[in-house]
Order: sequence, then structure tokens, then C-alpha cells
Amino acid sequence: MAANALDLVAANRLLQLLSTKHQRLLIVMKYKSPKIQQGFSLLEILVAFTIMAVSLTIVLKIFSAGVNTAIVSEDYMVATQIAESLMAKTGIEEPLIASEISGTEDDKYQWTVKIENSSQFVEDESNTELMDVQVLVQWGNEQGNGRMIELNTIKTRHKE
Repeated sequence: MAANALDLVAANRLLQLLSTKHQRLLIVMKYKSPKIQQGFSLLEILVAFTIMAVSLTIVLKIFSAGVNTAIVSEDYMVATQIAESLMAKTGIEEPLIASEISGTEDDKYQWTVKIENSSQFVEDESNTELMDVQVLVQWGNEQGNGRMIELNTIKTRHKE
């Protein structure tokens, strides 16, 4: 406290000695007590909120894309299981004759099993016949982003 009082006395003496207004103003500004900032300016707060909003938007887009990818992946997994199940049943539960069978699973997945004769690789004297089996599973057509999975194999059967 005493040092501040002595500084003010010294500043008053200097002001009396100086003749120009400009020099007096400089000395007054030099010995004036400094302002203590308490808080942030409006501009600093707006910049901080803008950075936070942009960062949050990016994080939410990444999270949303991850969730969408997980949903699509689950749909492909279910469709693959349906197709593999239909492929395994063909020739065991269903007869292995040239035909086309369609159906729906879980009110979402439309499937088609197509069986065709493929005797191009078998000799005529052979007792074996090759059959092309194609399983096609489709879903999501009502939303405009239709997806499908297709499995193909060749199975054998005895000629009758």
C-alpha cells in the first residue's frame, strides 16, 4: 500500500515538471491501476461454442454412420442365414427337380430358389445329373435402397 502511495506522489511531482499535455497523459496512464479481467468476452464465448458445435456435429455423424453400418450388416447376416438354410434344404427336404420356388421370411426378406438342369459337364451314359441351384434373397425394396444376396451351387442327383 505504501509503495503505491509513494508512486502516486512521484507521479504528481513529474506531472508538475512536465509542460505538455501529451507527456502528462502518458505518465497518468502508466501509473493508473490496471484493470483486472473477470470472465470471457462475448467473442471468445461465441468462438468456443462454434468449435464445440462443429465437433459435436462431426462426432454425431460418425456415430450415426456406425449405427447404420451395423443395421445393414445385421440385415446381410440374416439374409445369408436364410439363403444358406434354403440351399441346405434343396435336395433334402425339397426335391431336386427343375423348378422355381418363392417365399417370404419375417415379412421382410423375399427369397427365390431356382433349380435348373445343367448336364453340360456330365456324359450321356452317366447315371448322375448336375443341377444348378440359385438362391436369391432380397429386402429393403420399399425404402428405395433394395439389397440382395445370391448364392449359387451345383448339386448332383441320380437320373430316373
